[in-house]
Amino acid sequence: MTSAIQTYRVAAYNTAKLSENKMHDDAVARKFGFSGGLVPGVDVMAYMMHLPVAKWGRDFLARGLIEARFVKPVYDGEIADIRGEETDGVIAIEVESRGELCATGAASLPAGLPSISIADFPATAPVAERKPVGPASYEPGRWLGSMPRSWAGDAADEYLDEVREVDGIYVREGLGHPGLLQRVMNKVLVDNAVLGPWIHVGSRMQLLNAARRGDELSAHARVTDNYEKKGHRFVELDALVVGNGITPLAHCKHVAIYQPREQAAA
Repeated sequence: MTSAIQTYRVAAYNTAKLSENKMHDDAVARKFGFSGGLVPGVDVMAYMMHLPVAKWGRDFLARGLIEARFVKPVYDGEIADIRGEETDGVIAIEVESRGELCATGAASLPAGLPSISIADFPATAPVAERKPVGPASYEPGRWLGSMPRSWAGDAADEYLDEVREVDGIYVREGLGHPGLLQRVMNKVLVDNAVLGPWIHVGSRMQLLNAARRGDELSAHARVTDNYEKKGHRFVELDALVVGNGITPLAHCKHVAIYQPREQAAA
């Protein structure tokens, strides 16, 4: 049986206008064929997470599974409609903005958790000195680490505002938003190389424990692939996001274009 879920409407916000990744800068993004700076994919994924959390609440935050693929940009200030349709316990999710399909994905609530050991994802320090990105930055099989980061107090509230989250569960129960785990997945790339403009194109995330507000988050990541496709250089990561150095919070697959092809001048 298939049933529609109430559409969640968001006024998208580019949280990364001033970030090191200039794909979020209007002028630079236009050189790559976009209309302006891109809203980060991790934040679009945070919008998408609203639907399964609204349905399953804390259970989803503790063991939910979500995947997302970003197919077209969402731009700052534009309205994004997050639509869901549930079939046999799986919510198919689409993000539409400007009349275009911008992202697709799916969310579900597995009956149990997969067997994942933190011992299989060794803690690794990020590089001592970041160097300009190249294929050697993300060699397949290489382990990467991120500098721990926490969002507590005002920073936690600011994050919820940035991703336009209206569900009261995070403040009421003192929980961390799972979109923060995706930000940490981006961070592991940034902490290990000096990147030019780059694009997050897709993720799969199996939540393992509900994050607490203010947890110190880090990623223990292994590069699983690094390849060229249509002039773009891609990297794929397999990672465990860990809270406070001891608690597995999510098993993540993360795909990014770390060197996009610049659009030829007209």
